[in-house]
Amino acid sequence: MTRIAVIEDDLPTSNQLAGWIASARSGIVIDQWFTRDDAEAALAREHYDAVVLDIELGRERHAGVALINAINKRRQGTPVLVVSAMPAAIYRSIMKALDAWDYLQKTTFEESDFIETFLDILRTATPVSAAPAAPAGDALVLDPLWQRSPTWRGERINLPLTAQRILATLHQRSGEVVSYDELFEVVKSGRNRDNVRKHVSTIREALREVDPSFEGIENVPMRGFRWVGLPASAGSKRP
Repeated sequence: MTRIAVIEDDLPTSNQLAGWIASARSGIVIDQWFTRDDAEAALAREHYDAVVLDIELGRERHAGVALINAINKRRQGTPVLVVSAMPAAIYRSIMKALDAWDYLQKTTFEESDFIETFLDILRTATPVSAAPAAPAGDALVLDPLWQRSPTWRGERINLPLTAQRILATLHQRSGEVVSYDELFEVVKSGRNRDNVRKHVSTIREALREVDPSFEGIENVPMRGFRWVGLPASAGSKRP
């Protein structure tokens, strides 16, 4: 059973985040904590699959930083999504240095953005059954000019041109982290992280239309994406 901690001192905001998490996937247990002390005690006794927290709790401006450090000391690899009113221009790099998964600035994102980021966390945090590696080119076929629909394991994938270009860029750099800045180079408009995430989400959805088991694009927290090209299981095409 998936267990999530929401650490936020504002009750309406905490309830909103918990509601979005509950709607993202069924069967999730959500613990809500409102103070640093209560959160630290819970983190010490419970195993959480992910933690969503604010930086500022009560009068402690950087309580969330202390909690992230406490999580890191446990070395369980628990992903942390920071949701804070602190300016992203300043705090995103700080959270990156602390190995937080991502940073969302309050009032600048929508429910869909939060849910997409949260589901990315769960997909990456959930172990994927090991399978023998296969050359990426054997599964994904791209037009050299990125002008025609690519195919995955022989099945055509319907993607807009920008998504095709992002897919081709990730595939060309297979196994490497492709940064957001590098992906901006193939996005003609809307050169921001949220837009890139939406294109990657479109790519994943298109690939899962022909291969529901596809998990070949890895989200690297606050850095970018990596093509890992996990081979599809036999007979995975939708009927």
